[in-house]
Amino acid sequence: MDTLLELIAQSGFLGLSWRNMVMFFVAGLLIYLAVRKNYEPLLLIPIGFGAMLANLPEAFLSASSGYHAEPGQTVPLLQFIYNTGIKTQLLPPVIFLGVGALTDFRPLLSRPITLLLGAAAQLGIFVAALGAFYLFGFKAEEAASIGIIGGADGPTSIYLTAILAPHLLGAVAVAAYSYMALVPVIQPPILRLLTTAKERAINMPQARPVSRTAVIIFPVFITMLTALAIPSSAPLIGMLMFGNLLREAGVTDRLSKTAGGELINIVTIFLGLVVGATMNGNTFLQPQTLFILVLGAVAFAFSTAGGILFAKLLNLFLPESKRINPCIGAAGVSAVPMSARVVQKFVSDCTEGRVNPLMAAMGPNVAGVIGSAVAAGMFLALLR
Repeated sequence: MDTLLELIAQSGFLGLSWRNMVMFFVAGLLIYLAVRKNYEPLLLIPIGFGAMLANLPEAFLSASSGYHAEPGQTVPLLQFIYNTGIKTQLLPPVIFLGVGALTDFRPLLSRPITLLLGAAAQLGIFVAALGAFYLFGFKAEEAASIGIIGGADGPTSIYLTAILAPHLLGAVAVAAYSYMALVPVIQPPILRLLTTAKERAINMPQARPVSRTAVIIFPVFITMLTALAIPSSAPLIGMLMFGNLLREAGVTDRLSKTAGGELINIVTIFLGLVVGATMNGNTFLQPQTLFILVLGAVAFAFSTAGGILFAKLLNLFLPESKRINPCIGAAGVSAVPMSARVVQKFVSDCTEGRVNPLMAAMGPNVAGVIGSAVAAGMFLALLR
């Protein structure tokens, strides 16, 4: 009997709190959205399961930036992965390596002007960052980490937050990936509000072909340019462009397939689990989490609007035959390729299939990946 009582005393049931129960619900909701709604399942399932693990009392499966192991003490599993993969800024750049190996920059190179749309679509990052700092009283480092949600780039959000505001990592990551998953819900109303039927009907001409030389030179040139201009962006941009060079070189198929296949899948598992493991109820269930979710939505909306409005501005200076369908500006957020597909469906539905701007939208879409990484580098240069 004494043994049974001792086992009960050492179990996690006695340590359960209302915060744990709420976080179990949050974890279940993330998994439900991933399984039933197909919302970013590759990340939301690991994050949701990691959040559940983090809130199991006495399981020692949470992770945090403030953990300090005593001499001779074994570091818990997910804390060990956090220390070696997040604190060292290893995992997000490796994700970028895989993204580069999966990304085709030809739509951008065929229409270089769409690079400007990708830049304009980072507007929400700075709007939300300023709002978080001046209106909600967040510290500058925290505000930058919240603002980067507007880039709609999960690895970049994790990378920047882990450096500047690691205590916000769980909330920022959940907001970033949730809004990425909600692109088909968030963007169409903004597209409808900011464009006219005539603008949606603009049928952009066929893009010019891109030479093999250009696609090989591009990643080398962009890496050197961005790393020299903003050195703190080099880890993300450098790995992104290295992965793309592996794809385009034509002689490194094995490396390209590994980077865009097994490697990115392995890293995604660890990254999602560890991000979820930071979502302990005691730190996640705070008023600031709600503010982060609200500001993340604001950032995403302003980023979408920024790309659209800048495209409309460019059209004022372009000849009629070369005008841009402003809807493709919405794809400047770096949710690749989901945002470009949303633009394609929206325009096609509005024009009864006469206009199909998918390839044109892919230009600003992949430019947004570069833009969000550069924005993160700017924050790091100014605040670290």
